[in-house]
Amino acid sequence: MMTVESIRKAQRSEGPATVLAIGTANPDHIIEQTDYPDFYFKATGFDKETALKEKFQRICKGTGIKKRHILLNEEIIAKNPSLCSYTEPSLSIRQELLVEEVPRMGMEASKKAIKEWNQPMSKITHLVFCTTSGVDMPSADYQLVMMLGLDPSVKRVMMYQQGCFGGGTAFRVAKDLAENNKGARVLVVCSEITAIFFRGPSHSHPEHLVASAIFGDGAGAAIVGADPIENVERPLFQLVWAGQTIAPNSEGSVAGQLLEVGLTFQLRKDLPSIVATNIENCLTEALGPLGISDWNSVFWVAHPGGPAILNHVQAKLNLDQERLHCSRKVLSEYGNMSSACVIFIMDEMRKKSSEEGSKTTGEGLDWGVLFGFGPGLTIETILLHSMPI
Repeated sequence: MMTVESIRKAQRSEGPATVLAIGTANPDHIIEQTDYPDFYFKATGFDKETALKEKFQRICKGTGIKKRHILLNEEIIAKNPSLCSYTEPSLSIRQELLVEEVPRMGMEASKKAIKEWNQPMSKITHLVFCTTSGVDMPSADYQLVMMLGLDPSVKRVMMYQQGCFGGGTAFRVAKDLAENNKGARVLVVCSEITAIFFRGPSHSHPEHLVASAIFGDGAGAAIVGADPIENVERPLFQLVWAGQTIAPNSEGSVAGQLLEVGLTFQLRKDLPSIVATNIENCLTEALGPLGISDWNSVFWVAHPGGPAILNHVQAKLNLDQERLHCSRKVLSEYGNMSSACVIFIMDEMRKKSSEEGSKTTGEGLDWGVLFGFGPGLTIETILLHSMPI
């Protein structure tokens, strides 16, 4: 006779959740960072604000970003001039763009992940979709199910307005789903488009100049499942442990409000030092049980909120330059894509590891950490274990 305990045991997976495949996607519109100030001030009609433009040029130069992919172009902006104003209601126009483009870009990334996974889509049992770009019902997860032709009984989790830590949250949720539902295969999708907060420059809101200089558009997707099928599925990273915390005395360090004018930001100047001050406690919680206290002995998948955050973390922890190489590479090539960044970094790391002949997907190292930093200040931490190449 079946008991509750035997039923629960049968429902659970044997091993830890594992990332089985990764896919990424970006809009076709690419802007070089050196050209962005001219594009931005011309498209928004502020070209005569020379002092403000010079300030923005300095900000862009200091980001370490080479190029970004952005959905908006001069034609779209010209047709929707309210996008350029700080005070004119424009949320409906933004929504019209985003409710279509967010799931569409998520679909492109998902198709790449599914192709790499090389299993029938019918084996996908769960979907976790994360975005800070737009809100609608039925939501982006529903739209993606329809676009891909997934089984209508796929169990969906939709996460809105998480911000830059959302990628870590999505993996944490996927880990729990995979390990507590035997045979589950979870499609994780993070899709972000800056049209939700794009607007013209303002003397009274200097923090928006920083946001305008660093954010880009992109979507990342991953297949997560436990107990990989031998000789069929190729595991990349094991998700061994996950945690989330709110940094003390950090209220208002990163905040946003979705208003009639779109998404607005507030950023404290001490944000980089807040992240750097609190990250070591997260490392100790994740790696302490393994007896690891040398932060250079693990690989890093750290959300690149901006160059100042990466610089402060590197200095605070005395990290070698190569530890944050993949985070800086993604920031340079794509900008800050909010929740999608950690998927791009994970993808960059496994490709770099393979190209350099490393024995594992973590640049030859066994253990690693994934970090997401976002509103709160919230820190997501995931302990990763790399797999043989």
